[in-house]
This record gives sequence, C-alpha cells and structure tokens, in this order.
Amino acid sequence: MEEPAPKPSPEVSAHAQDVLAGDRAALARAITLVESAAPQHHDAAQSLLAQLLPHAGNSIRIGITGPPGAGKSAFIETFGSYLTERGHKVAVLAIDPSSALTRGSILGDKTRMERLSRDKKAFIRPSPTSGLLGGVAGKTREAILLCEAAGYDVILVETVGTGQSEAALRSMVDFLLLLLITGAGDELQGIKKGLIENADAVVINKADGDNIAAAQAARAQFERALRYVAPATEGWATRVLTASGLTGAGIAEIWTSVGEFSETTKRSGHFEQRRAEQRVDWLRSALEGKLRDHLYGHRAVQAALPEIEAAVKAGELPAAAAAETLLRLILPR
Repeated sequence: MEEPAPKPSPEVSAHAQDVLAGDRAALARAITLVESAAPQHHDAAQSLLAQLLPHAGNSIRIGITGPPGAGKSAFIETFGSYLTERGHKVAVLAIDPSSALTRGSILGDKTRMERLSRDKKAFIRPSPTSGLLGGVAGKTREAILLCEAAGYDVILVETVGTGQSEAALRSMVDFLLLLLITGAGDELQGIKKGLIENADAVVINKADGDNIAAAQAARAQFERALRYVAPATEGWATRVLTASGLTGAGIAEIWTSVGEFSETTKRSGHFEQRRAEQRVDWLRSALEGKLRDHLYGHRAVQAALPEIEAAVKAGELPAAAAAETLLRLILPR
C-alpha cells in the first residue's frame, strides 16, 4: 500500500502563500530553492511546487530566441513595458550562458533592462544554463510555474542563441518568437540552420532609422521562403513581422499576433495538446536528471569512475563498454 505524502511544513506553506500573494521577494526565493542542487533543499522545493501547481498555468508562455546581437534584451524591455502599461503582469526568465570552466554566468539582464526591472508589474529573473545544452536553465519549467502561481499572466523566456535553443525552448513555451536582424550575412541564414522550423513568428528587429527599408525587404524574403517550410504549429501560419526595440514600432502588431495565435490554437485544441505533451516531456527530462544524479552519486561509481575514465582516455577501453561497466555497478544483477 502506498504511503501517504508527508504534510508540508509550516515554513513551506507560509512561503507558498507569500508567492500566491504576489510577493516578488518570495518568488525570487522560491526559484532559488528549486534551482538549488543541495540535497537538504530537495524536499522543501518539491513540497512548494506541489502546493503551487494548482495555481499555475494561467498565462501565455512566449519563448524569445535569436543570435547574439539581435537585440533581444532591448526588445524584451520594450515589449514587456508595452504589456505592463496595458495591465499585464510580465515575468522575464532570462537564461544566461555559463562558463564551461567556472559554471558562473554573466547574469547581466537586469542591468540591460533597467526600466523594466523597476516596473512593479514586472519580474526579471536571470538564471545560468549551468552548462546544459539547449540554452535553457535546468529548472526553467519550474520557474515558469512559480511565476504563474505568483500571478504573472505573460511569461517571456529568453535564451542564448546556441543553435539548439529553439528545440529545447519549443518544449516549454506556447509561442516561439525568433528575433533576427538584417546585415548579418545571408538573410535566409535562419532557414538554412533549421531555426525557423520551430518559430511561430519571425521578427526582423532593429527596423528603425536607415534600416527600415532593409528590414522590410528581409520580411518579404522570409515570407516567400516560408511558403516552403512546414509551420511549427498545426493550423497556424508562421508570421513574419518587423519591430524596433528602440522606437517600439511593430510591438503592438506582435502582441496582436500572439493573441490571435492563442485564440486559434485554443479553439482547435492544439494549445492544450501542446501543454500536455510538454508535461510528459518534463517528466522524461526530470527522470533523466534523477537517473544521472543517481548514477554519479553512487559510491561504487564514484570509486570506479577515475580509473575507467583514464582507461577510456588512454584508448584502452571503448566508451560504450566503459558505460556498460559503470551501469552494472548500480543495476540489479
């Protein structure tokens, strides 16, 4: 017979109530708790998530990605301010690249979004990737749920342009926006790399000043090319738009497109279908993480790993055989 789940501690319950009340400091602490790798924080983090999960889900989740120099931070600040001025509460989860050597991150998004960071209807949370592939932090999904429970109805997830970001981000958000600029080489570079296949909208940014004509030309070029690319979301034709994070031009049109996307996919059932598939993807990702932690945390594996790694490095043992040897140490015979 399955044992009943332990009752949440008064401290965790009080923390959950503070998050539900929209306390930004409490929300920041909650995200720090779920991001923690310390074993002593695990139970409290899971208990907090369990209490807040019923209050999550009432938002539109928008992923924003693009190559370095595309102006993502300036665009997000202008877009976020546009939304808060219209009564929305906006959470920005800005994923910073981590150093491969120190695992540290730049975490400079708050300094790049000064105006939005002072907005009481906005919450900006920079998080390191911690070396994970895909340009997303390991606990991005949990952070999204926490922000939703705190009352944020628009969640913006910004990623580094790793080339793998789009597929990873696609599994977490409802609407994926690919931000590009003109003058960075071949205008169809995004299509060549397959980036556009995951996008629900392509936005040519920095469409201001002398660059307006070039941005409009790039827009037309992408619109023609998209005729030969399958849409990222069934029943939705990928939009190509222009915008300026500097002047705010095109921002209203982008938000209108997001609203039309939401209405269209909810009416067809694809919105909830995607969310359901994402929950299963979250389960699989969490399971892989637990198995990885269990493997590397096992004493027998820790003891054998240095010698086995040395043998692989010296070319004395094939990597597949080494992996099988390590797995035998934790799997039942």
